[in-house]
Amino acid sequence: MTKVLVPLAQGCEELEAVTIIDLLVRAGVDVITASLDHNKVITCSRGVQLIAQTTLESILDESFIMVVLPGGQPGADHLEQDKRILSLLRTTVEAGGIVGAICAAPKVLVTAGLLDGRQATSYPGVIDIQPAQGMSYINQAVVDDGNVITSKGPGTAMDFALTLIEKLKGKAVRLDVEKELQRM
Repeated sequence: MTKVLVPLAQGCEELEAVTIIDLLVRAGVDVITASLDHNKVITCSRGVQLIAQTTLESILDESFIMVVLPGGQPGADHLEQDKRILSLLRTTVEAGGIVGAICAAPKVLVTAGLLDGRQATSYPGVIDIQPAQGMSYINQAVVDDGNVITSKGPGTAMDFALTLIEKLKGKAVRLDVEKELQRM
C-alpha cells in the first residue's frame, strides 16, 4: 500500500480533512492521520471533532510518499509554525515524494520554500498577496506542478483529492473512485 500522511492541526478545515482522507482510503491508500501534539482529538474550524490515529512525534522517523495539508484557520497557522512539518515537507520533496496543500495551507509550502518558481493556488488572499519567490499564482480549483499540488478551498476538496489519487495510483483508479461517488 501507498503510505500518505495527513497532519491534523487544531482548527483545520473539517470538510477538506475528511474529504482528503476518505477519498484516498477509497482508492486503497494507507492514510496516516497525526496530531501535532499529544492531544489526538482535533477540534476543527467549525467545531467538528476528529480523532487522529497517532501523533506527529511518533511517526517522524517514517517516510511517506505524500504529505497532504488540510487548510482552515487557525489550522494552517499551526502547521506553518511547526518546524517538524516544514522539515517533513522538504524531506518528502527531496526524496521524490509529493506534497499537497489546500485552502490556507499552501502558505505552509511558501514558508517551507517549496513554492519558489512554481505554479500554485490557494484560498484567495493567502498566497496571491505574498507569493513565493518566482511563483505564479493560478486562479484554478487545483494546480498540479509536478510533485507539488495545491487547491483553493472546501469547495474544491473533492477535485483536489481526486487529483492526489490520480498522481499516486493513476487515471484508472481515479475514474473508479469517481464512478463510485456518482460523479460520472
